[in-house]
Amino acid sequence: MTRTRLLAALVMAPVAISAILLLSTPWITALAAVIFLIGLWEWFDLAEIDDTLSRTVLLVVHAALMVAIVWASRTDGLGATQAPMVLFKIASLVGVIWWLLAFLWLQRFNFASDHRTYARMFKLAAAALSVIPAWAALVWIHAEGPVGLLGLPDGHWWLLTALAVVWAADSGAYFAGRKFGMLKLAPRVSPNKTVEGLIGGAFAGVAAGVGFSLLAGATTDQLPWVALVSFVAVLFSVVGDLFESLLKRHVGVKDSGHLIPGHGGILDRIDGVLAALPVFALGKAIFGF
Repeated sequence: MTRTRLLAALVMAPVAISAILLLSTPWITALAAVIFLIGLWEWFDLAEIDDTLSRTVLLVVHAALMVAIVWASRTDGLGATQAPMVLFKIASLVGVIWWLLAFLWLQRFNFASDHRTYARMFKLAAAALSVIPAWAALVWIHAEGPVGLLGLPDGHWWLLTALAVVWAADSGAYFAGRKFGMLKLAPRVSPNKTVEGLIGGAFAGVAAGVGFSLLAGATTDQLPWVALVSFVAVLFSVVGDLFESLLKRHVGVKDSGHLIPGHGGILDRIDGVLAALPVFALGKAIFGF
């Protein structure tokens, strides 16, 4: 399984990095929407929405909301933005607040686990509050910044930095957990996650954040703030990962899907990203890097 995961990662990583750096923000906006909506479709499985028509309607509603946010943030005929990224910023803030509430949900394993209607409603609300803000944060990060390294906008490099934090943390946690893991982090939700893995992931995520931020044009004075935001983003990514694990425990499945060999579904790959992106975007705005 490890070999399959590695081969899949070696294929996906160059494609993802190339898209982040080389595509314009409108294209990234559309591509990210497609990826996140696929993850959302898998989330409907975890929320036990079995009827295809119902799932399709829900997916269309979320897609329409994304389109509405883009439309409301469009530029007028003179090129002036009528609402420059305001809705994307508000959505990102909502996402941060939601993931703080999700952390509290994790403390109550049985909440919304009885498969009744109200449980589905809570999980569908969680889906919207996870996917839409993360997508908005991704667009917000990618869209900002002057031209920087290699003639690419700094925003492209900052988005790569934000994602590198999550990717590095995930890998660091995996290897640290396998080698040193003894203390269980959340045994009822995810038995394989350990405190040692969390520590290893935090170190790897912060190192990636600081290293990649230099490519994005971060100054020496900004690096401590980048490290702080990266650390908090790692913690939120763990909450995102654990929350998806909670949903899977409720319905008794191992993976959200089988689209990616060795990695499960799309949601299995973006669960940490969903929680980390709003935090990174907001932190970047607060500390001005």
